[in-house]
Amino acid sequence: MNPSLQIMAAQVDPGLFDLPWDTPIAEWPEDIIAALPRGISRHTVRFVYLGERIIAVKEIGERVAYREYEMLRDLGRHDAPAVEPVAVVTGRSTADGEPLSDALVTEHLVFSLPYRAIFGQHQRQDSVRRLIDALSVLMVRLHLLGFYWGDVSLSNTLFRRDAGEFAAYLVDAETGELYPSLTTGKREYDIDVARTNIIGELMDLQAGEILQMDVDAIEVGDTFVQRYNELWADLTQTTTYSANETWKIAERIRRLNDLGFEVGELSMSRDKGGTQVSIQPKVVDAGHFSRQIMRLTGMDVEENQARRMMNDIEQYRATHFKSSTPQSIAAHEWMTHVYQPAINAIPRELRGKLEPAEIFHQLLEHRWYMAENAGYDIPSDQVIASFIENVLRNKPDEQSFIGKAAEEVLGPDTSDMSGMAGYFV
Repeated sequence: MNPSLQIMAAQVDPGLFDLPWDTPIAEWPEDIIAALPRGISRHTVRFVYLGERIIAVKEIGERVAYREYEMLRDLGRHDAPAVEPVAVVTGRSTADGEPLSDALVTEHLVFSLPYRAIFGQHQRQDSVRRLIDALSVLMVRLHLLGFYWGDVSLSNTLFRRDAGEFAAYLVDAETGELYPSLTTGKREYDIDVARTNIIGELMDLQAGEILQMDVDAIEVGDTFVQRYNELWADLTQTTTYSANETWKIAERIRRLNDLGFEVGELSMSRDKGGTQVSIQPKVVDAGHFSRQIMRLTGMDVEENQARRMMNDIEQYRATHFKSSTPQSIAAHEWMTHVYQPAINAIPRELRGKLEPAEIFHQLLEHRWYMAENAGYDIPSDQVIASFIENVLRNKPDEQSFIGKAAEEVLGPDTSDMSGMAGYFV
């Protein structure tokens, strides 16, 4: 190992020292490279096996590498949706002493996909809308934290399935900055950059015949701006009600929860005549339903998956318990008799197809389709068997896609029935 090599990491994996840092990563041996679909990057990036983990290694300048490492750590402390930094590697050189670029190492986000891989097969046009919705939610969450991205794009984002929608994660924080709060000007600049990049990226997909030509890229970019502004207003604006309409305050909080955000406190004021009440919520964080599921079951899942699970728990509770039964007891019974048996029924060789929570979501959808076609409820064992053979077995492996070309990544999307929850017994 090069004596000048330095690795800075919060928790060093000894396997990091065994990687061939004296070779440009573009030339690293195939036996350590994980053939995952990569997004477009201005830097050389490779996915690499590190024991049972997969890491992403990006060649980058030393100053930028340290800065991005610290920025990602700061975002992690804020529980922001972003990749996790592992290490910065400096002092690289070849066996002949030729200097090599330094490297930033991050964890591979399991079950995630770059946007180009999502469109690798023929996707419904609605997939564009769902990606844009996910990116707008990500932008609002980051802006609420005071994070200015500076280079917003689909290319700098990873996406994971989330109960018929997508959840977006920041993957490139080179240009990012954290402030106590963002000025309107910085927010608007971020959104303008995002709009421009989204339009260009979608046009690039069309030029490569990956995305249908009837998708209006400019309209999609405008829709992103509209969606962002609507969500930002919902989360931050002051709303005024008549004094006899205070019930609308609780309604506003429920709507914010449905958007996936927690309300920490409310600022309320009355006018001099006492006829109107104005409120402004203080949104403390996203993840309302995912925190509920974590508290009740210990599972760490995406927000829409968690919402779906909470609906299923409540249906199970209403059917099997008295209304006074604590939610925690119902959730434990649901885990024992509904969720875990369904997941355990999936053959081991198929469990890497999707995340367990996404498998359960799609299982519920399959149950609904079967009952709709038959006109009556189908026994759980028949639903599970049908789902395994007719749906899951035909899907590519979304855990790793080892050896898959980008165009093989996703199969046809059949999930958009998120309101049709149904428990398994």
